[in-house]
Amino acid sequence: MSTRPHAVAFDVLETLLNLDPLRARLEKIGQPAELLQPWFMRFQRDSMALTLSGDFGTFESVARQALRTDTNHTATEDEIDYVLEGFAELPAYPDAEPALRRLSEAGVRVGCLTVGSVRNTARFLERAGLAQHVDQVVTAEQAGIWKPAPSIYRVAAHELRTSPEHMALVAVHAWDCHGAKRAGCLAGWCQRLEGRYGDVFTAPDVSGTDLIEVAEGLLRLPAA
Repeated sequence: MSTRPHAVAFDVLETLLNLDPLRARLEKIGQPAELLQPWFMRFQRDSMALTLSGDFGTFESVARQALRTDTNHTATEDEIDYVLEGFAELPAYPDAEPALRRLSEAGVRVGCLTVGSVRNTARFLERAGLAQHVDQVVTAEQAGIWKPAPSIYRVAAHELRTSPEHMALVAVHAWDCHGAKRAGCLAGWCQRLEGRYGDVFTAPDVSGTDLIEVAEGLLRLPAA
């Protein structure tokens, strides 16, 4: 039976952080705004492929290579720099701050577990007013492995001073929630991005239409 978590780790990219403003940067360098989704998907796929083959690449190196490929090598390195710099200026979704605040005020330790860079994640949290609610940030770069490898969720639990079974991951990606469940963690899924949870993945413990509903659902789970 699922029990109330001692700690909650939030995914960042697309869960807390809205990628849509990057479309304008893509257009500024002469690329279509619609390139954002396939580029981000290639970035995720390539990072997972590196993990499966036993290798690791930094956020910047993998994102840069994916953008080179998806622009058919027409974007210059300076133009790619311009797009990547946009990650540090992206806004939070409106439900991010109240969800993090609700958990923090309830005495739950709050963390971020992201494939993004350490620097960009720190800047995003500060600028969006989220840093005050976050106890710990764990990135793929710090852990030395990408999601959804089981060890990265266990590293996050350790950094949040709890065990995997007492930590919940919150994400808008079913595959990320599945990874957390397979690592022995709880999972809260927000349907904002995908609409319906994929039936090929292990079901989350809690789901909701926004992050606030997910946070409230986790808090309603019975105490251990």
